[in-house]
Amino acid sequence: MFSTTHTNATHLDLCLQMTVVNISVATLTAGPTTISVGGSVTLTCSVQNSDGWKYYWYRRTQVTSAVPVDPVRVDDEQNRVIRVSQGGIYRCSGGRGKPVYYTISSYDITIVITFSNEAVLTQQPHWPQLFSGETITLTCEVHGGGTTEWMYEWKGPMLDVQWTYNNYQTFSVSESSSGDYMCRSRPRDDSYSSTQWSKAVTLSVSGKPKALINADVREIPVGGSVTLICSVNPSSGWKYYWYRDETSSEALTTKDAVFQSNGQIRVSQEGVYWCRGGRGNPVYHTEFSDPVTINKKGQFELVSYEWKLQNKMIQKEFFLQFFCIPFTYSQISFNLSPSCFSPV
Repeated sequence: MFSTTHTNATHLDLCLQMTVVNISVATLTAGPTTISVGGSVTLTCSVQNSDGWKYYWYRRTQVTSAVPVDPVRVDDEQNRVIRVSQGGIYRCSGGRGKPVYYTISSYDITIVITFSNEAVLTQQPHWPQLFSGETITLTCEVHGGGTTEWMYEWKGPMLDVQWTYNNYQTFSVSESSSGDYMCRSRPRDDSYSSTQWSKAVTLSVSGKPKALINADVREIPVGGSVTLICSVNPSSGWKYYWYRDETSSEALTTKDAVFQSNGQIRVSQEGVYWCRGGRGNPVYHTEFSDPVTINKKGQFELVSYEWKLQNKMIQKEFFLQFFCIPFTYSQISFNLSPSCFSPV
C-alpha cells in the first residue's frame, strides 16, 4: 500500500512575491508669462510622491522638433525649477538610478510670453480729419525694446497684416478706412512671444473736400484792391493755391497778388478767381472752389452833354455812373444814352 505524505508537512512554501510599480509621470507647471524684455518665465517639473529625480527639459515649435533646453537653474542642480526667456512648446521628464530610469514625459505646455514693454502706434501726418485719397503712415515702436530685432503685426478695418519686418505701413485712405488701428511686436527669432496690442489710433475719413472762397467786395475800387479768402473745413495743415480765369492755368504767385496770409490774398486785377487747398507729401488737393467774379468799378468821368430841354439848350456837367454801362471786364466799348445821366 502506498502511503502519501502531504507536502505541507515539509513546510515547503512556494511564495510568489509580486511588486506592483506605478508608472511615474512628470508634471510641468508655469509661472506668470507676462514679463519685460530680458525677463524670464519660471517652469517647474515634478514627480509626485517621489524623490531622487533629475529633470530634463525640451522645447519645440509648431515647425521644429523637440530639442534639449539648456536651462537657467533656480533652486538646485537637479533642474527641477528653471527660467526661460523664450516662448515655445515645453515638456519635461525625470530620471534617476543607474542605468537611468526615465519617467513618462509631461504633457506639452505652450508658453506664450507677453512682454510688458509697450507697443506704441503713431500716425503721420497727424491730422484729426482725413479725406478720401490722402496718404498716411502708421508707425509701430516698442518702448524699452533695447537691441531686440522685432517683427510687427497690424490690424484695422483696411489693414490686416501678419508678421512683417517693417515697423510702418503707408497707404491711401478711403471712407471705408475709418476705424481703430493697432499693432504689436515680437522678437524675430521667437514666434511664441509678443507685446500686447498697442492703444488704438482712430482714423476718421470723409469724402474729398471742396474749398470755399469769399470776397469782401466784388468790385475793385479805383486804385484799390479786393481781399479774397480761401478755406477748407476742417482747417488743419492746408496750404492754399489761387487761380485766375482758368483752373487749368498756373497758380498765382506774388507777381499776381499780395499774399497776406495762408488762405488770404489781395488782388487788383479783375477776372474770375478760384482756389483750392493742398497738404501732405505728395500733395493732396481739394476740389476747386466755386468761381468768384471780380470786376473793376467804373471810373467817374466828367463829360459834357448838350441836350435840348423845353426848346432851350442847357449845358450841364454830369458824372457817368458805372451802372449805366453794359460793361464786363472783357469789353472795351459801350453806348451811352441820355437816361444814364443825372445832373450834378
